[in-house]
Amino acid sequence: MLVIKVELWPGGYEGMKRTLAKAHIGNVSNLADVSDYIVTVSEGANPITGTPAWSARGRVDGHKRQQSVWALVAKAAAWAAAEAEKQT
Repeated sequence: MLVIKVELWPGGYEGMKRTLAKAHIGNVSNLADVSDYIVTVSEGANPITGTPAWSARGRVDGHKRQQSVWALVAKAAAWAAAEAEKQT
């Protein structure tokens, strides 16, 4: 399983960091060359945009595992961004 955490470090200062969002990406196809994944994401409330905290669960299907891990992260992030738009 991949775990992704998005943190904000105000002014680059780690001591003030806070987590904005998280994602868990789990393979559900026995590590096949072309795999399917369950994606679970959550994001905290955003006072700047006025959006509440939310979470969602979805899928990324048909991912070729010989690609860079960033290709899978990009697909999961694109799905999560579309889900985030539904929250506004």
